[in-house]
Amino acid sequence: MKGAVPVSQQAGSQPVFATRSELSKAVDQLRDQLGEDAISTEDEDLRRHGYSEWSSINIDTLPVAVAYPKSTEEVSQIAKVCSQHRIPLIPYSGGTSLEANFSAPFGGVSVDFCFMDKVLQLREDDMDVTVQPAVGWMPLNDQIKDSGLFFPVDPGPSAMIGGMVGTSCPGTNAVRYGTMKENVVNLTVVLADGTVIKTRRRPRKSAAGYNLTGLFIGSEGTLGLVTEITLKLYVIPQETSVAVATFPSIRSAAATAMSVIRSGIPIAAVEIMDDVQIGIVNKAGGTKRRWQEVPTLFFKFSGSPSAVKEHIQQVKALSKRQGGGDFDFTSDAEEQKALWSARKEALWSMLALKREGDDVWSTDVAVPLSRLADIIEVSKKELDELGLFASALGHVGDGNFHESIMYNSRDPKERQMVEDCVHRMVDRALEMEGTCTVSFSTPQRPGTSNDLHSSRH
Repeated sequence: MKGAVPVSQQAGSQPVFATRSELSKAVDQLRDQLGEDAISTEDEDLRRHGYSEWSSINIDTLPVAVAYPKSTEEVSQIAKVCSQHRIPLIPYSGGTSLEANFSAPFGGVSVDFCFMDKVLQLREDDMDVTVQPAVGWMPLNDQIKDSGLFFPVDPGPSAMIGGMVGTSCPGTNAVRYGTMKENVVNLTVVLADGTVIKTRRRPRKSAAGYNLTGLFIGSEGTLGLVTEITLKLYVIPQETSVAVATFPSIRSAAATAMSVIRSGIPIAAVEIMDDVQIGIVNKAGGTKRRWQEVPTLFFKFSGSPSAVKEHIQQVKALSKRQGGGDFDFTSDAEEQKALWSARKEALWSMLALKREGDDVWSTDVAVPLSRLADIIEVSKKELDELGLFASALGHVGDGNFHESIMYNSRDPKERQMVEDCVHRMVDRALEMEGTCTVSFSTPQRPGTSNDLHSSRH
């Protein structure tokens, strides 16, 4: 992994990785140990594991090989060989990252967990489940729904648990259930030298020893390769409902979201989309209805029937105070899916509208709740002034929002204009005591702060 595998390095010097002959020897050794089909060096495979059209940034360098382990033991064998030959490892779990998380700036071996896709053990009484990294959160919930339990963290529809651990992802339900770091019980991890560790035992509460589980969550594969994950599960609510509220401005929508959070109403999720993003969804035609192209909030409610009904009325009243317009809600499962589909289809809708030569730059910042309306309003104004196809959306329930900007990456002037806008947004978030996970346009090369040896799931 980019930083975890021992390399020859003196203080202040560049890391020294395997030579071409050493790489070839290591690939042969891995094929001998794991089988011919377990290692690929096909050009198409290498490109698929080092480049993606939806990532905001792509590194020129591709991995030199792709490994397909089927067990923790095989992952350990791969790590031992790569450590011996000073070869970077890049964990790969689904490849849905928007921010170059599986890039291979030093080449190396991409470890694809696609064959490690099993639900290992469901413990209904303990309300937890142990899975392998290539289990998707949506298939997991389908598989365990008869237990009356579900896993609440819900990022992109195709996200897998391994990548979700690596990025400590949130999702639309984070305002109610938290992010991955609040919902992982323990991990089985293969370290850079092939050592296998378990980060802790299975009780939900433990104050014993170091918080190794928390250390690996969000480390993006730089500390180890996660091969098994035990997750907390929750009881499926008696009733759920989805509401969609329209607003005259992005500020009034953001202010409403904050007033709902401050009121203590236990909503399951609240998402925001600006008029441009709603227009993108309409143009792409990925949903079953046509939406008003105005700033919009999407709410999700869950609980007992009486509680859901009460909370909907409370949120509706708060929306009206901020000048909100239409307020549609439903408890019907199919209608809920239709209402929520605009938010879930947001990124794919924009990608569907890409022209030849276009790239989409996706950004990600979070600020304290009291500053969310401020940063969204200013950033939205700057987006509009770019004169490009650019939208704002996000998980406003926990102070997080995204900008998605479509631009011609071959035009240096246009690229610089977008980069300047993104830098200002990030600076603004940091000044507000916020944070960012945004990708910048210039790939980091050896000798920079990213000069470590593993990439991410």
